[in-house]
Amino acid sequence: MDERRTVDDVDRVGDAAVPAVGLGTMGLDTAAEARAVTTALEMGYRHVDTAQIYGNEAVVGDAVAAGDVPREDVFLATKVWADELAHDDVLSSARESLERLGTEYVDLLYVHRPIDAYDPETTLAAFDRLREEGLIRNVGVSNFTVEELATARDHLDAPIAAHQTEYHPLFARPELLDDARDHGEAVVAYSPLAGGLVSEVEEVVAVAEKHDTTPHAVSLAWARAKGCAVVPKASSESHLRANLAAATTLELDDEDVVRIDGIDRERELFPE
Repeated sequence: MDERRTVDDVDRVGDAAVPAVGLGTMGLDTAAEARAVTTALEMGYRHVDTAQIYGNEAVVGDAVAAGDVPREDVFLATKVWADELAHDDVLSSARESLERLGTEYVDLLYVHRPIDAYDPETTLAAFDRLREEGLIRNVGVSNFTVEELATARDHLDAPIAAHQTEYHPLFARPELLDDARDHGEAVVAYSPLAGGLVSEVEEVVAVAEKHDTTPHAVSLAWARAKGCAVVPKASSESHLRANLAAATTLELDDEDVVRIDGIDRERELFPE
């Protein structure tokens, strides 16, 4: 893959055109660690994902600014944590996120989890207001069920641009994919490598051997084949490059996808 080529040249997902490959930043807590964000952008990534609860919005924002990619070319997403989901807290905490990120807007703001202070009517009214004011470009939700997604749509004026959810070969929710396709929404898969556990899954290893690649690459390619955008975390240049290549150039055939779909076990890494 030409390093000058970006994910924009490859694929986007959903009506809001969410870049199909992004960098997850949970655990990139220091300025040194967050240099991975700058490296990723210069390598061709255009989607950066963070959250209030990660405690790293400031260093992520600095790393975005440090690169040579114009801000308008970066799809920057963050999330409002559960204890900030009362109407006025959404408004104030979102503005604080923008200040920490050093930006006038984010491309996507998520409800991180529909728990604690979350109330569909009042929480989502605040998200609509932020969008009307131009502080956020798109509204997203994370860790919702199909039923919770339907309720959210009933209360939002804005469309749901993306639903971020744990998704990997050991934890698949095909009903979420069907629902997203029906509504033109992107599904963004977090932890697409199952915290590294995919390297221990026989079916994933077999597909990797068939393609002379790694189980991590197969896991990303499988998520992309299912229609998900992916936001794997990586800190080293080699892992960043490998993830980008896997998600954009490795193609699994139908037999591969069916084999991984048939894995008969489940491991949710981040239950509520």
